[in-house]
Amino acid sequence: MSTGSKEVMQHYQDPSSPTGSLGTFNRREDMIDLFEIFNALWLSKLKIIAISLLFTIAAIIYALTAQQWWSSKAVVIPAQLNDFSEYQFQVKQFQPVFDVYQQDGTILVNEELTPLIDNEKLFQQFINSFNSLANKKEFLLNNDAFQRYLVDNEIAGEEAVSRTLDAWFEKIKAVTADTRKNEIYTLSLQATTDKSSFVLLNSYIAFVSAQVFEDNLSNLRAVTQAKENELKQMLTIFEAQASNYIDVEKQRSLLSLGIAKAANLEQPLANITDNKLFDIQLGVNALQAKVKALNSIDNLGVIDPNIQQIKAKLSLLKATKINTDISFKTFRFLENVEMPLGRDKPKRALIVVLWTFIGTVLSVVIVLIQHVTSKHIKEQS
Repeated sequence: MSTGSKEVMQHYQDPSSPTGSLGTFNRREDMIDLFEIFNALWLSKLKIIAISLLFTIAAIIYALTAQQWWSSKAVVIPAQLNDFSEYQFQVKQFQPVFDVYQQDGTILVNEELTPLIDNEKLFQQFINSFNSLANKKEFLLNNDAFQRYLVDNEIAGEEAVSRTLDAWFEKIKAVTADTRKNEIYTLSLQATTDKSSFVLLNSYIAFVSAQVFEDNLSNLRAVTQAKENELKQMLTIFEAQASNYIDVEKQRSLLSLGIAKAANLEQPLANITDNKLFDIQLGVNALQAKVKALNSIDNLGVIDPNIQQIKAKLSLLKATKINTDISFKTFRFLENVEMPLGRDKPKRALIVVLWTFIGTVLSVVIVLIQHVTSKHIKEQS
């Protein structure tokens, strides 16, 4: 007999042999155990149904009584020029104060005011203000709907209110609508009813817009005030330099006058070379006239033209006022705020289905444990 035939014979088991009978018996035992399980479940079907029904009822009650949350949303993009044209005019009216006018007539344009009217910077300022925790806190603490929420849920005490505020901070946010385009943002606010979320989001947008409005006007005031202080300091320096120049010239002229008198030089002498220190060649009469002229100077701009330019800029600053009655927007709605069509929480159908499933599984486990325990007690007895 070949080796292959022996292996086949060794692996073959006759069903009538003891080993074959044992395998058949094990399969039969498995079938009996499975039958027992189904039988036990069938006999306890009312218990399974009752437990599942209990979980279903509890889920329905919870779903109907749980705090509801609704979200209103809007999509915004950076403002266009006509959205903040009035503010741009307020800024641009100060441009001549910042520009540098050279003596040859050329004008060096100063770019210090440009960031104040950059639409992308204005838009980012709005987004940052919308996400500001300080703004959220101030808005919520002064909002009637939030105060009612605290009262209805019996939330009192500094720590409890602080935790509630932290939770609500997460419900107010501005996020990028498209990761590829940073100029499109979705504004959202979650509240306890569809109407309150709609009203709160509109109110918060108005609140943030007012904050941005005040911040931009404050920035403009700060920039112009800084420029005014700079011009005043420059004026002080230039006037001091001009005054010192006059004093030096006066002293030189008086000394030259004394020398000219001592030399009896009444009239100018063209053939005397200027020694660059004393102007005795001008003669007594001319030097006396020069001293008189220096004493009569009351406008230092005659000495330094920069003084006149600075005074003109200061006069413009004094005459130019910032109009706080203007209106402008730093964003534009791509999608206006709309009433939410569906609640965020709770998902009632999902809650009922999930808890019914959990109740069914739990009831089956309880029945099987009871069956195994009962069977073990019977075998022991």
